[in-house]
Amino acid sequence: MASLNELVAFLDEQLSIATLPDYPGALNGLQLANEGQVGRIVAAVDASLAVVEAAAAGGPGMLLVHHGMFWQGAQPLRGAYYRKIKTAIDAGLAVYSAHLPLDVHPQWGNNHHLAQAIGMQKIAPFLDWKGLAVGLRGVWQGTRDDLKQQLIQAVGGPVLMCAGGPEKITSVGLVTGGAGSEVARVAAAGLDAFISGEGPHWSFPLAEELGINLLLAGHYATETFGVKALAAALSQRFALPWSFVDRPTGL
Repeated sequence: MASLNELVAFLDEQLSIATLPDYPGALNGLQLANEGQVGRIVAAVDASLAVVEAAAAGGPGMLLVHHGMFWQGAQPLRGAYYRKIKTAIDAGLAVYSAHLPLDVHPQWGNNHHLAQAIGMQKIAPFLDWKGLAVGLRGVWQGTRDDLKQQLIQAVGGPVLMCAGGPEKITSVGLVTGGAGSEVARVAAAGLDAFISGEGPHWSFPLAEELGINLLLAGHYATETFGVKALAAALSQRFALPWSFVDRPTGL
């Protein structure tokens, strides 16, 4: 067993929870406490009812997620939302969420691990949002078809590509999750390709018009990396077992 307070203090400090900006519904940090003891770490992308039910078996623990319980804002505690909260409390399952702080983390972040998985070089922070660089840019040598295949292998699933830019690629911008709408800003930076999870319909024709290759590998699929890396780090530091609940959305 480990102390919930010690785990939360470590996460809050390492992820800069108090200082990094995020969307209002993210509510980064400890979202649901338990009685104070953690015997295991369960990682998942989303704090959905199905995930909480799967994580609840096994005794008191911490559910570590990327998308927390409050994205839809304040809502009545009834129906599926009530069952989710009750299931977690009855199981002694604390819930900790880290959204943008985990995306951008230089060691455990989604961006970092996906960039490493596809072989990006000379990586640097990229794409400002409220003073926070939410993505990475770097060097990548090969064709756009090679990049697509590398990305398919990295995420273990399909990749949609708009071949709007040069066939030979030397520079790539990457933002995991739902950043496809940023295609214009990435194109303005002079990059050959932009990788994200998903984007609006108009991001595809806009990429063609702006002359940039756009590759969308799935919001869920591009954001499994961070929670796994962070759970493994917690496991090593606090001598706790960890597991991953895989609940892909296909989006």
